[in-house]
Amino acid sequence: MANNQGGNRNDGPPDLDEILRNFSRKLNTLFGKNNNSGGSNTPPAGNPFTGRDVPILPILVVIAIVWLMTGFYIVDQGSRGVVLRFGKHVETTVAGPHWHIPYPIESVTTVNLQQVRTIELGYRTDDSGGSKIKQPAEALMLTDDENIIDLQFAVQYDLKSAEDYLFKNLNADGAVRSATESAVREVVGKSKLDYVLQNGREDVSTKTKILTQQILDRYETGINIVSISMQGASPPKQVQEAFDDVNRANQDLERQKNEGQAYANDVIPKARGTASRLVAESAGYKLRVENEAKGNASRFELILTQYNRAPEVTRQRLYIDAQEQILSSVSKVLVDQKNGNSMLYLPLDKLISASTTNNINNTSSAPVAASTAATVPAQVPASDDRSRDRVER
Repeated sequence: MANNQGGNRNDGPPDLDEILRNFSRKLNTLFGKNNNSGGSNTPPAGNPFTGRDVPILPILVVIAIVWLMTGFYIVDQGSRGVVLRFGKHVETTVAGPHWHIPYPIESVTTVNLQQVRTIELGYRTDDSGGSKIKQPAEALMLTDDENIIDLQFAVQYDLKSAEDYLFKNLNADGAVRSATESAVREVVGKSKLDYVLQNGREDVSTKTKILTQQILDRYETGINIVSISMQGASPPKQVQEAFDDVNRANQDLERQKNEGQAYANDVIPKARGTASRLVAESAGYKLRVENEAKGNASRFELILTQYNRAPEVTRQRLYIDAQEQILSSVSKVLVDQKNGNSMLYLPLDKLISASTTNNINNTSSAPVAASTAATVPAQVPASDDRSRDRVER
């Protein structure tokens, strides 16, 4: 009867208590704890979770809860969570709290998309001293005019696809460096040396960025190029002095151009002002001359009309007017007497002075004949002067 304690369990399938007791006994045996002192394998009757038996069910529940709790995770702002189930991508989660089936069924890899990463092409920065160490294999490039140039670039990039970055990249920095080097060699190979060294740095950097992004997108790397900046551009050391001379000459050229432009800015406004003044003066002179010409033409037309009516009178009047105009500006007149051997001398200046004095002294009542007699012209011998009219101014 001792073998039938706990009921006739051989009549049907074992109940849950027997299963738990067997499981507990196996665990105790595994950890070196045998509850049967007589070597019997029969468990003691009673509650399977009392005595020296270990409470397995609560432990399993706690373990299951802890295991499920490990499936909670938080994705930071600007990052993405890539969920893998048995190594296969099942979803990508955005920022915030999430849950996944814990390991080993599923795993999560968080990728920061907004972190800006930097690589160097053509040089490396020494971490200890901060100095640049050139990499000739990357830096030396051939231009379109078959010259060698030494270039250094700094490339900044972030990520735009977490899945592509994780599954299609073995080395993101290496991919960016290789794509950038290929793009730079293509752009520089189509450019002249002087253009790259002097005026084309920004253009070369822009074209390199566009071409590098196209290469990375073609391979679906999930990488986004933020900026590519040229850190240095110089010819090889063998021809450095010659290029320095060229640069100094270009600087002198620019300086002289600036000086010439400054001089032009000073002279041109003055010249334009002078030109405007001369144009205005010439326009006034033109108007004045035209008006005078028109007045003279009108006067000559009137004279012509009068001359046609009375030729002799008009001719005599013109002669008298001309003589009056001529004699008004001379002080002495010598008249040649045709019927004598002497010349008549008329001191006009004295006559005019005497007339003016008489007018001032209010002596206009004196006979004009007496004044004329007081200044009788002197007789000049004909042998002393010419026998023609002579006018002295």
